[in-house]
Amino acid sequence: MSDLLLEIKDVTKVFRIGGVLLGTEFLAVDHVSLSLDRQKPSILSIVGESGSGKTTLARIILKLHEPTSGDVLLEGKSVFGSHPDLDTLAYYRAVQPIFQNPFETFSMRKHVDSYLYDTALNLKIARDRKEARDIIAEALSSVGLDINGVAGKYPNQFSGGELQRISVARGLIPRPKLIVADEPVSMIDASLRMNIINMFLSLKDEYNVSFIYITHDLSTAYYVSDYVAIMYRGNVVEYGSSDRILTNPIHPYTELLLNSVPTGGKKWARDLKPPDIELKGYQNTACKFANRCPFVQPVCRLNKPPLVQIPGEREVLCFKPVDYELGPTTLRQDPEAETGSAGEVKLCANNRPAGGEDESLF
Repeated sequence: MSDLLLEIKDVTKVFRIGGVLLGTEFLAVDHVSLSLDRQKPSILSIVGESGSGKTTLARIILKLHEPTSGDVLLEGKSVFGSHPDLDTLAYYRAVQPIFQNPFETFSMRKHVDSYLYDTALNLKIARDRKEARDIIAEALSSVGLDINGVAGKYPNQFSGGELQRISVARGLIPRPKLIVADEPVSMIDASLRMNIINMFLSLKDEYNVSFIYITHDLSTAYYVSDYVAIMYRGNVVEYGSSDRILTNPIHPYTELLLNSVPTGGKKWARDLKPPDIELKGYQNTACKFANRCPFVQPVCRLNKPPLVQIPGEREVLCFKPVDYELGPTTLRQDPEAETGSAGEVKLCANNRPAGGEDESLF
């Protein structure tokens, strides 16, 4: 069995906009590779502004979109290959979602607990409703709710925080190995957000479950994450441990995100260039961040940036760490290296040339 719980292998997703003759292609996810270790549960945050491709990547992981190319492997088993190793039922027993808006997750015309019973029975976690009730009660208890307070009630009888807790409980019913949470606190009052975030941390250890946390909120990502992947226009531009990336960013886009976070009593020190959301920005085969980057050089506008490996299990899609050179290897002093010696920066082998949910399953 593979040592990796989840492996995203060179995944690309292209959407077509417009008609067959006059339409164009939109590159939403561009050759993304990420992984989660199987031995120890962890939380990976995928961070980026709107349109960065993070939700599309989440929907690919949840099998709600099929990648144009590449594959997703769960414990070494192919999900999208020409001959998938996992059927849909087995996959959703292991991977569960938490969606952004809890009021859209549940229909206002159905009792909330009916969704919990559907999950337990349709995924064959329980043989009958009696057994399902015991499993549901345990899942609700783990998120601080009682089944008697949930049974027979409609979504409008709960607050947003309570309804999102029920969404989490539904995801826990099959005791999954991975939960994909897409902006799970963005629709909740700020005063209640940390309750959900702290719950993820406790469930990670209690249920031995890993999380992929999709967000644009750097503060919660830093608080909850073991690892962070920064996305920009379909590319993962920086990846590594959360404390290293968010305290000492290397990619200029990560720096811009951190500089964009308002702090009390302090004005922004520099002008921030607004994003260019034109389609041509996504189709750019060189550096997609070049027009907004304060460190841009001519090589950035002409060549696809290399994926650079940096000591400390970090990866950066940028020319800056290799002094804007096209060569395969260079040396630099890594300020975070524990030994204090020069760390070797290597180009990864995969540096490439330019070029409504089914509720019954969840």
